[in-house]
Amino acid sequence: MVRKSVIADSVQIQLAMQLIELGARLQLLETETTLSRERLLKLYKEMRGKSPPKGMLPFSADWFMTWQPNIHASLFLNIYRYLQQHAQLRGIEAVIKAFQLYLEQLPPASGEAPLLSLTRAWTLVRFYDSKMLRLVECSQCHGHFVGHALDLHQAYRCGLCHSPSRAGKKKKIIEAEVKAP
Repeated sequence: MVRKSVIADSVQIQLAMQLIELGARLQLLETETTLSRERLLKLYKEMRGKSPPKGMLPFSADWFMTWQPNIHASLFLNIYRYLQQHAQLRGIEAVIKAFQLYLEQLPPASGEAPLLSLTRAWTLVRFYDSKMLRLVECSQCHGHFVGHALDLHQAYRCGLCHSPSRAGKKKKIIEAEVKAP
């Protein structure tokens, strides 16, 4: 007979609550906790007042390669690696702490949702751990940015040093429309 531990159950509920608070999807909760789907659904509804979103999780590593998502993903992954190396954090605890630190780096007055969600950050870590993605050094600024593991990266230039010609123009257009009478 397997005995359930109230303390272990409490730890799993606390973890699930922390993940839900940060915006985790149900599939992430099921993977990272030992709680049943029914309990997770009930907890999600209690905390958010609605059912969790349905649909598939992000599954393509290519999303992280476009210039703006790449910058955000690179920031997060560098924080994540730093925490693993210097704070000895592992697993979901490292993902949570790295995501919280990532959110702290975003300008609070922007009013925009962060480009990288917890679910995408978790997926990024899975791609990184499975060696589908890696950090590549920019030949100009020497920062480390997310890149495909099997691509050739000789003389790589990041999206900050070599931004696309249309980068930032959407924001300028929106600002001009707001100012126009």
